[in-house]
Amino acid sequence: MSITHYSRLPSMPASALFNLGFRPFYLLAALLAMLGIPLWLAQYFGILHAPAYASGVAWHAHEMVFGFQAAVISGFLFTAARNWTGLPTPAGWPLAALAGLWLLGRLLMVTGPGWLATAVDVAFLPAVALGLWFPLQRSRNRNRFFVGLLLLLALANLAFHLAVAGLLPVAELSAVRIALYVVLLLVMIMAGRVIPSFTQNAIPGARIRRNRSLDLAAIAMAAAAFIATLAGLPTWIAGPACLLAAALHVARLWMWDPWCTRYQPILWILHVSYAWIPAGLLLMGLAALGAPVPAILADHALSIGAVGGMIIGMITRTARGHTGRPLRAGRAEVLAYVLVHLAAVARVLVPLVWPEGYRFALSASGALWSAAFLLYLLVYVPFLSAPRPDGKPG
Repeated sequence: MSITHYSRLPSMPASALFNLGFRPFYLLAALLAMLGIPLWLAQYFGILHAPAYASGVAWHAHEMVFGFQAAVISGFLFTAARNWTGLPTPAGWPLAALAGLWLLGRLLMVTGPGWLATAVDVAFLPAVALGLWFPLQRSRNRNRFFVGLLLLLALANLAFHLAVAGLLPVAELSAVRIALYVVLLLVMIMAGRVIPSFTQNAIPGARIRRNRSLDLAAIAMAAAAFIATLAGLPTWIAGPACLLAAALHVARLWMWDPWCTRYQPILWILHVSYAWIPAGLLLMGLAALGAPVPAILADHALSIGAVGGMIIGMITRTARGHTGRPLRAGRAEVLAYVLVHLAAVARVLVPLVWPEGYRFALSASGALWSAAFLLYLLVYVPFLSAPRPDGKPG
């Protein structure tokens, strides 16, 4: 099927919202990011009751990975796959149905009943994988492995629901942590493709160096560190694995010449976000070696700083590019970038140096995070719901 045929696929009337995957899923993800953290903090401070289905902590962790991150990944992959293959990905009513399935899952995660929340929520990622598989398989595209990663995330999600129901003897948060680490591996793979190329294209004088062996070693060592941590392997294995992975990712980032991006926010947001990966791995290693570093801080360095930062950078850049707008961050975007990273600092570094200020750190981090995604919505709702100004499809 050609791109020309794609342009004739049915879209929602009087709106471009369901013309391509990034449009609804970026907006839904930003909405969940903005509202989800204040709801979680209200539960934490006893202002609201925990959701009917899962405990407050489990709900919060699940929604940030299987709700927020999964929505962004889905929107990004649907959009990228069309570029990779020249074939259509879900649009129009099929895309609207997928967005509705995601939204229904978020509602049922609050209200229950558990069996229906499980059925609806677990169905989403396989449905996305199926929509991605057809164009990738028809074109024999090398990116078919992303379908496998989506199905791996779906299995982790199923494990979470079975654990909540008492049918699987694992902690709910262990299933979420597995999913977070899978997402991080996806981020590492995509970052290696886009950060050097985006930087080189925008800054011809950038001293970008690439080393495939270093790339593979950094990703493989991170995977080994994640497995060692999840499996609870001895300190002398897990600790050094995390520290070596951190060092390899520092070297990888250094080869992308991050300093040259300091005057271009739409680029430095990607470099700064990537820097949280070695920071998180360092904290993981210190925690494994018995240092007074709570392991939860490492997870938040990776989830807020690395994944959250990369997301706010990519959902601004790709939304601008695919709606026919200049690849330039305005003041609102730059402020959103800064707010996300300040949220990571507040959540990770403040408790590390001031443990007594933990509750303050939570509140400050949540406010900064929510403000960042509110800014995104204020700027991008008009962009993502309206047709491209240049009249092109997408």
